[in-house]
Amino acid sequence: MDLSYTPEEEDFRARLRDWLAGELPALPPKPSPDDWPGRRAYDLGWQRRLHDAGYADVHWDASPTLRLIFLEETERAGAPYVGANFVGLLHAGPTIAAEGTADQRARWLPTILRGEEVWCQGFSEPDAGSDLAALRTHARRDGDTYVVTGSKIWTSHAEVADWCELLVRTDPQAPKHRGITWLALPMDAPGVTVRPLRTLAGSAEFAEVFLDEVRVPVANRVGDENDGWRVTMVTLSFERGTAFAGEVVACRRVLGELAVEARKNGRWDDPALRRRLGGLSAEFRALWRLTQWNVSAAEASGGVPGAGGSVFKLRYSHARQELYDAAAQVLGPDCLDLDRPWVLERLSSLSYTIAAGTSQVQHSIIAERILGLPKGR
Repeated sequence: MDLSYTPEEEDFRARLRDWLAGELPALPPKPSPDDWPGRRAYDLGWQRRLHDAGYADVHWDASPTLRLIFLEETERAGAPYVGANFVGLLHAGPTIAAEGTADQRARWLPTILRGEEVWCQGFSEPDAGSDLAALRTHARRDGDTYVVTGSKIWTSHAEVADWCELLVRTDPQAPKHRGITWLALPMDAPGVTVRPLRTLAGSAEFAEVFLDEVRVPVANRVGDENDGWRVTMVTLSFERGTAFAGEVVACRRVLGELAVEARKNGRWDDPALRRRLGGLSAEFRALWRLTQWNVSAAEASGGVPGAGGSVFKLRYSHARQELYDAAAQVLGPDCLDLDRPWVLERLSSLSYTIAAGTSQVQHSIIAERILGLPKGR
């Protein structure tokens, strides 16, 4: 498989670098991490700049390789992360682009690209654990609407979202993977209650969402009724396939910063630490190559990442934890100081073996879909 870039792709990289160099100095100051309305406005403002420059649709209408170059270059330049736009740009948007009707694409994709609406993800539930298909939030059909009752947890950016990609059970008698439907829920609908959750790192980008007889138009269904599990696999393939690509670049940057800090504070003299950082450097270089391989495979299969995304997500989530454990070793006693670099990131890294499908779930996907092993009973 050819992992090199074409002249046209390198030209795209050069033009993007030039644009970033001129645009980033003009950005306003970043708002406080706890100011979510301010963060929403900041993130949407950055998305609007991308839109006006012609880069907004790179996540959907560009080839997977150009998408990868975009993520690589924006991270290297220190451009704003997608932030509150994460679910819309990297999960819901690509899913609607792949599975939605023409009317749905016309309604939702432009507002995401222009930085006008924020989406959140309503998948996980309090009683389902890692078994996403065990969801209990139910929707009964009432004419041209679904009436939805239930609750969701770990709903990313729910407190500032306009829409939610929502999984509901529409046929309680069907096998659990076959009675699920994917809906676009307006977050201002009557009966929606949002309760923010504070994480170990002190942030509040997640929330509980309670749904009490919420009416959702049938026109907001993406895919067929009871076909939501298949649509969800499309969503998760994007979440595990390319959504973390920019973070691999960020981890490689952090690794270099750790080496500089270790030289300053004398811990570079520890050969065990040097071996550890060297091993992590090889790890993240391999993960970047795996990302390129997954992108090439996605191009060959119509743009939707495949099961190889689970291989990436499994190893990346553990490598990220190992990176920030190494950061604690570099910092020494200062690793308990929340104001020092990398300390909050170490706390948040603990969630990566759970987020976007637990490591145990990824093992099962790899076993069944790549290795061809039988499903457990």
